[in-house]
Amino acid sequence: MKKIAVLLMGPTGAGKSELALRLVERLPLEIVSVDSAMIYKRMDIGTAKPAPEVLARVPHHLIDLLDPAQSYSAGEFLRDAQDAMNGIWSRGRHPLLVGGTMLYFHALTQGIAELPQSNPAIRADIEARAAAEGWVSLHEELARVDADAAARIHVNDPQRIQRALEVFRITGEPITRLQRARAPRLSGVEVIEYALAPVERAHLHASIERRFELMMQAGFLAEVSRLYERGDLSPAHPSMRCVGYRQLWQHLAGAYGLQAATEKGIAATRQLAKRQWTWLRRRPLVTWVDPWQPGLAKDVISALSMRIANS
Repeated sequence: MKKIAVLLMGPTGAGKSELALRLVERLPLEIVSVDSAMIYKRMDIGTAKPAPEVLARVPHHLIDLLDPAQSYSAGEFLRDAQDAMNGIWSRGRHPLLVGGTMLYFHALTQGIAELPQSNPAIRADIEARAAAEGWVSLHEELARVDADAAARIHVNDPQRIQRALEVFRITGEPITRLQRARAPRLSGVEVIEYALAPVERAHLHASIERRFELMMQAGFLAEVSRLYERGDLSPAHPSMRCVGYRQLWQHLAGAYGLQAATEKGIAATRQLAKRQWTWLRRRPLVTWVDPWQPGLAKDVISALSMRIANS
């Protein structure tokens, strides 16, 4: 049997999860989550994680892997995704990789640099310097040791500035040079790419707003409150930087009211969708489909059935 990997991508709120469930009902596929937020336990409502009864009926790989206090890298995703895909292929099925974390999709198909693991002492030193001097000063330092990285990393992106400086201090090599030596992935695999992207952008914006409001009605604030009250999390944790969580955390910290937090959460989600769209445009082999196209699931099932039958 030829190995096939189906990639189902798209901006948040475009209906990827719903279509994925329709596909696995009719085709020999298993879902592998490609979502940097769904990996966290006890973060269910704000990540739009499938309901427990859905997960019981249709198992999803790479969901609920970590506690929110832990971090997770693209390299770790590649390792876990490879293990999941190997298991799926061994069962005579094919992986359906579904999500909106475009960096993970890029790493899967283009490879990723072998970068060193995080060094807590170096990270703490960089954060202390940032507190004393400001991130602008550290961005200027990055420009001196890795001009290419500084050119593509915005001065208001402390996470990436910190990582680039950390890698340089650990290895003595610019992160740009290390990233150019990417290890190939999905070699020998037939990759089929779909992107859910509505023709009318206003439909997506309306969907995002409606979904956020439904999350709030379902208890999103209470979910974030439980995380806030743990005492071991902060806005610096990657889990709490996820859209929605970040804005509600700031509300709980007294930065602004609940209405403002809701509006900021919706705006941040729309910005995320815009960034996801930008990533998708860089993928030359993707098949674009409108999520609100009548008969979409039937058409995709028919196309995939032929590809799988001929594999």
